[in-house]
Formats: sequence, C-alpha cells, structure tokens
Amino acid sequence: MSPRTAVVTGASSGIGAATARKLATAGYHVVLTARRADRLESLAKELTAAGASVSAHALDVTDRPAVDAFAASLPEVHVLINNAGGAFGTEYVAKADPDDWRAMYEVNVLGVLNVTQALLPALTASGDGTVVILSSTAGFVAYEGGGGYVAAKHGAHAIAATLRLELCGDPVRVIEIAPGMVKTDEFAVTRFRGDADKAAAVYEGVAEPLTADDVADTVVWAVTRPSHVNVDLLVLRPRAQAAQHKVHRVPGEG
Repeated sequence: MSPRTAVVTGASSGIGAATARKLATAGYHVVLTARRADRLESLAKELTAAGASVSAHALDVTDRPAVDAFAASLPEVHVLINNAGGAFGTEYVAKADPDDWRAMYEVNVLGVLNVTQALLPALTASGDGTVVILSSTAGFVAYEGGGGYVAAKHGAHAIAATLRLELCGDPVRVIEIAPGMVKTDEFAVTRFRGDADKAAAVYEGVAEPLTADDVADTVVWAVTRPSHVNVDLLVLRPRAQAAQHKVHRVPGEG
C-alpha cells in the first residue's frame, strides 16, 4: 500500500517544519508547502536523505488561484495540517495599523479557508480524511496589544467549530490544536518587526516554554488516533503558563 498523504502549510520553519518531520517519521508521504521555496527544498532534501517520502511546493495560502492549482496537482490527500499563520505588531486597537490586521486575517483565516476548501473534495474522497487547524489560546482569551491576532485566531477557531458541524456524517475529522506560549525561531521576532530583544523578552524568566517539537508531537498524536476518534479541541500550554496572563517567571531563566 502507498503511504497516506499529508499536506502541511507553513512548513518552512517552526511548528510546520517540526510537524512535517514527525509525520514523515510516522510513515506519511508529506507534501511541504510555504512561500519560501529555498527552505522547503532544504527540508525536503533533509527528509529524503533520511528515507522519507516528501515533495515540496512553494505556495502562498492567501493566493486562491495558486491554492486551487496546487490542489488540482495532487492525486490524493488524507491529512491537511493548516499551520500557516502569524502575528504582526503589538499596537493597541487605538493605534493599530489596519494593514497588519488585514494581513493577519488573510493568512490565519482566509488562508485556512482557501486550502481547506480546495482540498476538501480529496479529503472526503479518501474515505478517511483529517483536517487540522492550528489556532491559538489567543482564539479564546483577548489580551492588550493582541487585538488583530486575537480576532484572527477567533476566526480560525470558528472555522474549525463550524466545519466540524457541517461535515458531521462525512468521513472527515476536524481537529483544532490551540497552543499557548511556544518559543520558535521566528514567531515573536516577526511580531516585533525584527526586534530580537523584544522578542526574547516574551520568554524571559520562563525556563521551558513549549517548543515546535512539543506542538508537532501533539498534532501527530491527534492525527494518528483511530479513525473514529476525533480530538475536537486540544489546548496545549507549558506548565509555567496557567492562563494567558498567568505565567511563572524566574529571574535568570529562559
């Protein structure tokens, strides 16, 4: 039997790349997608050298014609990992740039919509499809300076909840994984527009925030449950983070 096919968006770094690695180890044929073709090719070479079955496709999830063309190129799909996303800026609502909000909505909400719509026929035709949406604890709790990202992740959560209702009776599971504090190479740096010091301050005093591998482990665990088992929503936080505003910090850690 040929391996099951899993599509991972935003696979060029962070949680996406970690998830692709773990899905490959689990025996999936992994289709890597992201905007940065050079990083995708590097990851594809790494996984191929390790004996994995992979292919790489440069793709911007906000470009619907490109998404449709990508979907048409795939002979089959069993799993979709909607991971592409991001946060831009930390300004309060009164000062926020609408372009930042628009960009966050485009990638975190419409990007999920685009890829899910385009691949849903193939996922359904597989007879055992799974859609995973990487949302965030920001999709449940607002915080100062996070208005645009909070709104976008509420949107991602709404897609997951609605799609699960609409697909009831079809052979497709809808899984939402909502991570809390995750330390990756790029997320906070991008949010603070390249200011590495401000990005580092987010994790200051936290000895063990979640890692990309932690989230990837959780995603792959959820995907590999028996077909009749649906992990509707799983909130994942480091032990040091009890809630959005409750984080244990120790001076000198992190």
